[in-house]
Amino acid sequence: MNAADTEQGRTASQSSFDRLPPEVTYKIFSQLDVQSLCRASETCWAWNRMIRNNDALWKPHCLTARAVCPREIDGDIECGYTWQATLLRNYEKSKVKHAWLSGRYSNIRSPVHLPKRFMCPMDAETWGEILTAELER
Repeated sequence: MNAADTEQGRTASQSSFDRLPPEVTYKIFSQLDVQSLCRASETCWAWNRMIRNNDALWKPHCLTARAVCPREIDGDIECGYTWQATLLRNYEKSKVKHAWLSGRYSNIRSPVHLPKRFMCPMDAETWGEILTAELER
């Protein structure tokens, strides 16, 4: 296979996807989890544009994160952030907060032992929620 064949195959696959009705592409992308949706947006310019410009794709993921971070998500939506921006602002925090609230770090007795790569900045109210949950355990 030479470069011309590769380019022809790439053009054929892109044009096939581009010919799908927007409702079908939305349905396909709406089945993806957050990581897959982000990866798909990096695949090509057309997919990036479709995913970036369709805020409704991000809403279900944002509502899932809201189960753990309702104050943060609601606050961002009230401030006028899009679903996508709200999710990007709160996704890592929701994962870390969920881990804390589920007791994943309950056995850690010193900040030195916290896994730094799994931590992210959180405000005082979030830490208050986590500490309250720890005290109730």
